Amino acid sequence: MSYEHQTGEIKKIQVGLLGFGGLGQAGARVLEPKREMNLVAIADRKGYAYNSEGLEESACIAAYNQQGSVGYLEPGGTLSTNSIGELIERSPVEGYFLALPNLPNTFMASVAQQFIDSGWQGVLVDALKRTSAVEQLLDLQDSLQAAGITYLTGCGATPGLLTAAAALAAQSYAEIHRVKITFGVGIANWAAYRATIREDIAHIPGYTVERAMAMSDAEVEALLEETDGKLALENMEHADDIMLELAGICARDRVTVGGVVDTRNPKKPLSTNVQITGRTFEGKISTHTFTLGDETSMAANVCGPAFGYLKAGINLHRRGIYGLLTAAEVMPLFVR
Repeated sequence: MSYEHQTGEIKKIQVGLLGFGGLGQAGARVLEPKREMNLVAIADRKGYAYNSEGLEESACIAAYNQQGSVGYLEPGGTLSTNSIGELIERSPVEGYFLALPNLPNTFMASVAQQFIDSGWQGVLVDALKRTSAVEQLLDLQDSLQAAGITYLTGCGATPGLLTAAAALAAQSYAEIHRVKITFGVGIANWAAYRATIREDIAHIPGYTVERAMAMSDAEVEALLEETDGKLALENMEHADDIMLELAGICARDRVTVGGVVDTRNPKKPLSTNVQITGRTFEGKISTHTFTLGDETSMAANVCGPAFGYLKAGINLHRRGIYGLLTAAEVMPLFVR
């Protein structure tokens, strides 16, 4: 039992956000009422903000949306072309949620390398999507461990919440035949999640990460006009497969991920769920289904788990457990 549980006292964990687009801003809103975590650091492409007493979510969002960067925040903001590097160096933060777009596909691994090179020690959590991006982090496993960094990858909704649900549901079976993840995402306006939508476009047949990155906003809007604002995605390169394989649950070719993103309507076009089909020790074939409530947004289902995994990672880091872990290997801890 922790000291906090014994005494009722809660010591706030100093945390930061890298990236302050749609997911980063949602992360700040999620943290605002929390008693256990204190958001003290934020970096975006043009600057960063730090306040050891805590950053006010509304002021940070206003500075970013009105002036283009939290670097304009008064007080505590700094404009910089090396915002992540300077924030790492100057801010004593125990853990970061990397709410960054993984564009190009090597970006998250390059950020991890930046933390390794800096000599910083602590916890990093991402919400990576692509299998190949997680494979790049696996190549950094030894370096992360040697650097004293605990890195949890694939900790959003899918991969993340649904992958963890599959790992838990798999325990009913002697053999897993199939894991099928189907998601529905509804957002009122794609511009609030530009990078996320571009990552989704990169999964469409005929598109690549490079092509999606190079698309102008007008080209994205033209594509969405053709599809009535919806993106239908099938057999995606999603890291749920490698995460479940690493956890020893099933081979990656038994995992499929797909869904529909509606960029013009906050209502989900379909219910997000994971189905786990397997054979029990008695020889019965059965399917477990875990369905997310339609009222929960993409932001809620990504940011909530990300901070739950950040808390779990900090727990592990304080025990001297470093290196790379995935959402299928660790249970998230609820952030009060």
